Amino acid sequence: MSIGIIGKKIGMTQIFNQQGYAIPATVLKVGPCTITQIKGNKEYANIQIGYEYIQPNKISKPIMGHFQINKLPCFKHLIEYKSNNWDKLSIGQIINISQLNKNDYISISGISIGKGFSGYQKRHNFHRGPMSHGSKNHRQPGSIGAGTTPGRVFPGKKMAGRMGNKKVSIKNISILNIDLQNNILIIKGSVPGKKGNIIYIYQK
Repeated sequence: MSIGIIGKKIGMTQIFNQQGYAIPATVLKVGPCTITQIKGNKEYANIQIGYEYIQPNKISKPIMGHFQINKLPCFKHLIEYKSNNWDKLSIGQIINISQLNKNDYISISGISIGKGFSGYQKRHNFHRGPMSHGSKNHRQPGSIGAGTTPGRVFPGKKMAGRMGNKKVSIKNISILNIDLQNNILIIKGSVPGKKGNIIYIYQK
């Protein structure tokens, strides 16, 4: 795959191999995507692709003008990939999973599931205090630094806060099966995010 491609997470299932072992698998609906912009130089090019058609009145006028200049339909999702092999690519070209093969290795990025405001134990796997009678430190964080020197809390201190809802990348995931007719990709293992989330696939 010379550039990346966008898709959606459908859900998880399991596949049995010839030895009878159950392999956890994730089902993805990937593409088709359209090349909407190419910005290149001698070494590499930034390839912008669009995914999922959308009505023009549901996007901003600058984005709408971007599509009208290239005489393309409007897309809901846009992303850029860097590519070294872009000589045969052109604006308006359709990209799908036909460039992938079974047992290939790909990398997938997506937004992880948000879990809201979480405490120390859940977020950073801290140990709790003793639960015996008389203890007043069950799930408290404890000391977060000295008082006089330095007299402040250093940035990056592991404390309670928002958990999840971050971009997560998983590299070198094996492809178990490909359905070109329905644009379905079945990969081994899990993928960040929940059902319906947008995921970004690329291959080194």
